[in-house]
Amino acid sequence: KQPSFGKLNVPKPNSVTSERRTSFFGARTSGAGMPRNSIMSGFGGTEKIKDARPLHDKSFVQQCIRQLHEFLTEQGYTGTLSSKTLQSPSTKEFVKMFEFIYRQLDPTFEMPTSKVEEEVPAILKALRYPFVLSKSSMYSVGAPHTWPLALGALMWLIDNVKIKWSLSGQELLFSDFCEDGDNIEEGAEYNKLFLDYTAETYSKFMKGEDTFEDEDEVFLSKLKKLYNVDEALLASMDEKHRILSEKMERLEKESQTDRLMTKRMDRMKVQTDLKQLQTYRSNLDSFEASLEHKASELKHELENSVSHLESLKRERDALQVQLQNQKFTPADVERINREKRELQQTITSLNKSLEDAEQHKWNEEIALAKVKEKLIGSFPDCSCVCPVMHGSQAELRLSEYHKLARKLKLIPLSAENACGHDFEIRPFECGSSNTVQHKTQEKLQILTHVCIFKVNSNTMDKSNDIKQLREQIRKLDEHLDCEMQVLYSTIYTHCARLCVQTRDFCMFVFEQELAREEQGWAEEMESVENHRKLLEKKVNHGYDEAVQQLKAAQQQHHLVLQETNEERRTVASNLTSVFTTATNHVSTSEVNLS
Repeated sequence: KQPSFGKLNVPKPNSVTSERRTSFFGARTSGAGMPRNSIMSGFGGTEKIKDARPLHDKSFVQQCIRQLHEFLTEQGYTGTLSSKTLQSPSTKEFVKMFEFIYRQLDPTFEMPTSKVEEEVPAILKALRYPFVLSKSSMYSVGAPHTWPLALGALMWLIDNVKIKWSLSGQELLFSDFCEDGDNIEEGAEYNKLFLDYTAETYSKFMKGEDTFEDEDEVFLSKLKKLYNVDEALLASMDEKHRILSEKMERLEKESQTDRLMTKRMDRMKVQTDLKQLQTYRSNLDSFEASLEHKASELKHELENSVSHLESLKRERDALQVQLQNQKFTPADVERINREKRELQQTITSLNKSLEDAEQHKWNEEIALAKVKEKLIGSFPDCSCVCPVMHGSQAELRLSEYHKLARKLKLIPLSAENACGHDFEIRPFECGSSNTVQHKTQEKLQILTHVCIFKVNSNTMDKSNDIKQLREQIRKLDEHLDCEMQVLYSTIYTHCARLCVQTRDFCMFVFEQELAREEQGWAEEMESVENHRKLLEKKVNHGYDEAVQQLKAAQQQHHLVLQETNEERRTVASNLTSVFTTATNHVSTSEVNLS
């Protein structure tokens, strides 16, 4: 069995007031050195003891309410338990709680149905409750000024119940004959030391002394020697108890400071973050699936583009072969275009010349018609005899004829329209009028026929030239069209090749961009996955740490509670032993005095 050092945790007995001491040893004057009147005259006196408990402190009252609620719940209280009930209970509810707690001391107890307001204070007085609970306060137990006093009485009664549970009747009546002979606290050596200490201090008390510091030190040193006390361990345990007590008080006073609740809230937050990450991961998965679908579509389109590119390459090769096999070069095409433009200009100039020639022909025909009219007017009939004209008039007409012939380019012999004929009329050729007229008419007819033939010949030549030029233009147009088609096909082939090269380059760039994007997505997915794993690891680590801290706190609380119960049991045992010894001593003293 582990030894207990509960008695050593009792503080040194300081000097107490006469009011506190007279409740056990009677009234006396507190002056030092004054003799006592009697050791029995005031035992159980009527002086009131001041309650040192802070019953009007709200935090202390709430702590007592929690302890009361825990006790009633653990012991199976059948009545109604709620925060409102325990904050301000009625008299009936208070009586039920009092009856339930008192039955833990006396299971056969039955609360009377009448005058319960008088019965409860009487029971407390019979149990030697050191404070007064008036009968009037029982009529309004839930009032703010009376409920703390009634609550203090219930807590005192609960402490007595716990002391009763920790001690058995065998230990109270026959402590020296228990089977547990190894318990030093109940042994003969301890009783001898305690009786010596009590006798010595009591004798000094009767002489008027109020402090017993020397005796306390001697008694404590003997107890430490008897129990083999480790001072360092005791100091560490006291410090640990003080720290834990302060921590418990701080945790009880502070609201919403439960570490487990905080860890649970943190866990809920982390779970929320985890759900958000899972949602984000599902969104990323769906986005990845859509990207894969888009990538498959792009891959299919790329395959189609590749097949189309192959066909374009084959067509390009064929056009390249055709381009290499053709006999015209771009310089030839340029030369042909230049010749075409020159021919177009030539055709335009020839058309203009033709129009001028036709206009000139028309003018010549008009002039010829006028000449014919003049000649017919001059020689109306070949058989008639023209009167003899004067020489001056003939010369005048001859000069007019020569002027007109020169205009018509009929004279001289080398004229353009003479065609090797001599149309000049000389004066010496004039003979008779008929001869002259006949010759003149013949020449005019010849001249007319020659002019008409010449004009027709020139017209036919010009028409043939125009036809030839048009044929040449047509051939040149056909040749130019062929060359242009070849050139267009070459240009189209070159453009197609450039388009194919551009498309190849664009596809290459697109593939590179797609590869970089896929790599970026993969890296992002990997980082998100690593972040998720890190969060899960932190969550698990935090949860494990919180659970470990909770277990440690529970173990520590259990240990402190066990130590507190052990100390309470030890104090109760010591008090019982002291009271028993004092009673025996008083009885012995009375017998001796009698």
